Amino acid sequence: MNAHATATRSQARPAVSDRSRAEARLGRRLVAPAIVLMLLVTAFPMLRALYLSLFSYSLTAPDDREFVGLENYIVALTDPLLWRDTAITVFYMVVTVAFELVIGFVFALVMHRVIFARGVIRTSILIPYGIITVVSGFAWQFAFTAQNGFVNQWLPFVGADFNWFGEQTPAVIAICVSEIWKTTPFMSLLLLAGLAQVSEDMIEAAKVDGASWWQRMTRVILPNMRAAIMVAVLFRALDAYRIFDNIFVMTNGAVNTESISFLTYRQTIEQFQLGIGSALSVLLFLSVLLIAVVIVKLFRVDLAQARQEG
Repeated sequence: MNAHATATRSQARPAVSDRSRAEARLGRRLVAPAIVLMLLVTAFPMLRALYLSLFSYSLTAPDDREFVGLENYIVALTDPLLWRDTAITVFYMVVTVAFELVIGFVFALVMHRVIFARGVIRTSILIPYGIITVVSGFAWQFAFTAQNGFVNQWLPFVGADFNWFGEQTPAVIAICVSEIWKTTPFMSLLLLAGLAQVSEDMIEAAKVDGASWWQRMTRVILPNMRAAIMVAVLFRALDAYRIFDNIFVMTNGAVNTESISFLTYRQTIEQFQLGIGSALSVLLFLSVLLIAVVIVKLFRVDLAQARQEG
């Protein structure tokens, strides 16, 4: 029975073509220089942060550095502040990526299907992504300012004197809006590349078979864009999880809006606690790796199948 089960599993496992092996080897050779360069640039800061996280070390008393082992990690993981900031960071990530995915897909459809003034339309959609995040953060901070901001003027039901930054919920909404406005073009650009890979022959064949627009979208277009969607969600989720600029500019972490990155900044830069700050940065790095693994596992994209092989 064991031999039969092994044979069944080997038959079910898709064969890897010679072309796939050759492309994999070529891909490793092409990315090897970039990986080596990135390791040279990032290895020392990462190892230095790991090293400092094992010490009780403050810049206000540099001579009193003491080895404490994993005590900084225990302090961080048992502090309710870390888990509160983790929850709000996950909220930022989920909300912004979800809205960006939907809006970015609509923009990608427009850029893909438009016939006239294609260059103007694509450039207009991508303008927000070209603006520096700090600049866009200041712009949106002014937009949500009571009395002078245009948001309260456009939303009369909130009132001209409504303070968006006086409480957590409206402040988080303002930060999410600024983040969505800034990075949706990046999402649409990645999804546009995925749309370009969908075969027009498959779409036309679905039309001939009588498939509606929704059926073509859900059964032809989206399944063939699965790899592009995974890449877009992965890149944006990891970037959104490390959100810092908009929070720093718009609220400076007030009213419980700080993220894990902002907490790390506050401990390291403002309070000069290099030990606990380094421990937080290591935990942030590990959580980013965990999120990447989860997203890849959830999508379960077969890249060979995405290339219509094997």
